[in-house]
Amino acid sequence: MISPYVGIHSDKWAEKTDELIGRYPLGMNELVEVVLASWEGVFASKIGRGGFQIGEHIFPKPQIIAFFLHELIPLELASRHPGVWRGEEVASDKDVVYVPDAAFSMEIKTSSHPSQIFGNRSYAQQGSTGKKSKSGYYLAVNFEKSLKGAKAARLRKIRFGWLDHADWQGQTAATGQQARLLNEVERGKLRLLFENR
Repeated sequence: MISPYVGIHSDKWAEKTDELIGRYPLGMNELVEVVLASWEGVFASKIGRGGFQIGEHIFPKPQIIAFFLHELIPLELASRHPGVWRGEEVASDKDVVYVPDAAFSMEIKTSSHPSQIFGNRSYAQQGSTGKKSKSGYYLAVNFEKSLKGAKAARLRKIRFGWLDHADWQGQTAATGQQARLLNEVERGKLRLLFENR
């Protein structure tokens, strides 16, 4: 896949990002609504015979909250637009699939870090033989950890844009398992849609 940013200097990335978002087949206001509804759904759900609630009785690690968001966001979109959006079904699918044109499918990245998102090490490996493309549209969601005795966890940020495989930087340690984005990439290629300060 050829990057839409080829030949564009980093100080012009934000303009290109706005153009890519402008062509997207889902309005950004609705995307924010979907993420917020999914976030609320995590904490409104009851688990077990006792009706135990996340954030009240159960305080999952961020990875569990991330799992729920990865499941609920595509389900929420599919319920609003049946046959148009769906979740991942096969290994080559993105996390959220736009059925009419897979080029508009998106990956979801979530993090309990206040501002950054991360990928696993394979995102930074050139020539990686992963089953799905690491380039394309990304939905980035940052949230607070759900901690016992603390105020209710909040969704911090929702961002959306296009990231290329080459944008991911691996940890320098040979055993590092994480990939991150440079600040200029996050600023230029991910548009801030929502922020809870």
